[in-house]
Amino acid sequence: MEGRLRTLSNLSNPSNPNNSEYSEYSENLPVFRFHLSVFRFPISDFNMNIYHKILFGWMGYREEVTEPFPKKYIIALAPHTSNMDFIIGMLYCHAKGFTCNFLMKKEWFFWPLGILMRKLGGIPVYRNKKQGMTDIAAQKATEMDTFRLCITPEGTRKPTTEWKRGFYYIALKANLPILLYGLDYERKLVKCTRTFLPTGNVENDMAEIKAYFKEFTGRHPEKFKI
Repeated sequence: MEGRLRTLSNLSNPSNPNNSEYSEYSENLPVFRFHLSVFRFPISDFNMNIYHKILFGWMGYREEVTEPFPKKYIIALAPHTSNMDFIIGMLYCHAKGFTCNFLMKKEWFFWPLGILMRKLGGIPVYRNKKQGMTDIAAQKATEMDTFRLCITPEGTRKPTTEWKRGFYYIALKANLPILLYGLDYERKLVKCTRTFLPTGNVENDMAEIKAYFKEFTGRHPEKFKI
């Protein structure tokens, strides 16, 4: 079993307006600030077995995963049509014994739920703040020994064909692989059979990434658009 995954605990404080690390806002990136959060919950073999029984036993899910986890990567998870995606994702991570940071709307970080979300590795998304984070995230990914970030490319549970590209640019700038994870409610399947390496041809690469997810059925299929 691969060692415990460290979360993004070394990112600079975004509350400082004079922080020189901040670059101009990129129109293709969902705007977010990194809140320093480290996953504190131990993942023992006993806990892994419990989560495994819940997801793969009681809930009846199965996995088809052929791609290994490198030390640094981004997970692109789709479809994202329900809050249930988060629960299944967390159960899967716990069942497999790893942790990962994830992005979520800032509205979910109200007290006391926000405390739990940050402990789980959550990073609030502030869509109204013009703070570009691709350069910061890419720089930290380069500097850190491990870097794990899970992003839903759609950036919303509402139907949209305009997928966010922040995850792509972080991966491109930091030379990170993108693990394509599909969540299929109809087949009760978690699947990852493709690791994608950005080429710099954004339009072609995004079209190829979207094509990978065509086979998956979200909890609300009518909300998933390619």
